[in-house]
Amino acid sequence: MDFLQLEDKSILIFGVANRKSVAYAIGETLSQAGAECVYVVQSDEIKKSTAKLLGDAEVYVCDVRRDDQIARLRNDLIDSARQFHGMVHSIAFADFSEGMKPFHETGRKQFLEAVDVSCYSLIALSDVMRDILSPDGSVVTISISTTRMASESYGYMAPIKAALDSSLAFLAKSFSQFSQIRFNAVAPGLLKTSASAGIPGYVDAYLYAEQVIPRKKAVKTDEAANVAAFLLSPRSRGINAQTIVVDAGMSINYFDRDLIRRAMR
Repeated sequence: MDFLQLEDKSILIFGVANRKSVAYAIGETLSQAGAECVYVVQSDEIKKSTAKLLGDAEVYVCDVRRDDQIARLRNDLIDSARQFHGMVHSIAFADFSEGMKPFHETGRKQFLEAVDVSCYSLIALSDVMRDILSPDGSVVTISISTTRMASESYGYMAPIKAALDSSLAFLAKSFSQFSQIRFNAVAPGLLKTSASAGIPGYVDAYLYAEQVIPRKKAVKTDEAANVAAFLLSPRSRGINAQTIVVDAGMSINYFDRDLIRRAMR
C-alpha cells in the first residue's frame, strides 16, 4: 500500500553534498516511497563528487547566493516540462574559520552571509519555483530542535534558524493567495553529518546529547528524513507553517536524575 501517496511524484531536493547529508537521506527515503527525486547541488565539483551517489537521478547546479544561477535553474526546470509535488530546502552555511567566538563578537559579514544562504535562499527559491510547484504541493526546510537554547557549539546559527522558522508562516500566508502550497520545517536534534563535524565543539555537544536523550542514543539522520517525507506527502496536508521537532525526547530530559547527580559531584 502506498501510504504516503508519493508514488511517481517529483520532488526537487536542494543540499546534497555527500552521503551524510540530510538531503541525501531524504532523497533515499522518498525514492523508497516511489517518488522521483531531482537534485540541485551547489557546484560542478559537488555534482562530480556525488555522481555515483546519486546514480541516474537528474542533477542541476545552483549556487543560491547568485540570482543569475537561481534564474537559470528556474528556466532549466521549466524547459524540462516537469511539475514538482514538493521541494526540499536543506541548505545552510556558517563561516567558523576563525573559530567559535562569543555571540556578541559575531562579524557582520559572517552573519549576513549565513542569513543569505541559510534563510533567504528559502524565500528566493520558493518565489522563483512557485509556478513549477504543484498548487497543492509541499515545501520542507531543515531547522534545529531549539532556537532558544544558547548553545555555544552552534554559534550564531540559532538566531538564523529562528528567522528561517518564522519565514514559514509568512511564506505560507503569501502563497495562500494563489495556491495551497504548504511550508514546514523538520527540526532535528544534533545529527552526525559532515557539516556539523566542522563546527568547533560540536562533537562534545553531540556526545552530551546522547546522555540527555532518554534512549541514550542520538537522533539518526534517517529519522529526520522520515518526518520530512511525511511532510512532503499528501498525508500531512493538514500541517502548515509548523516546525516539527525530532529530538528523541531530549527536550524533556535536561533534569534527568543521573545527569544532575554527575553535575553536582
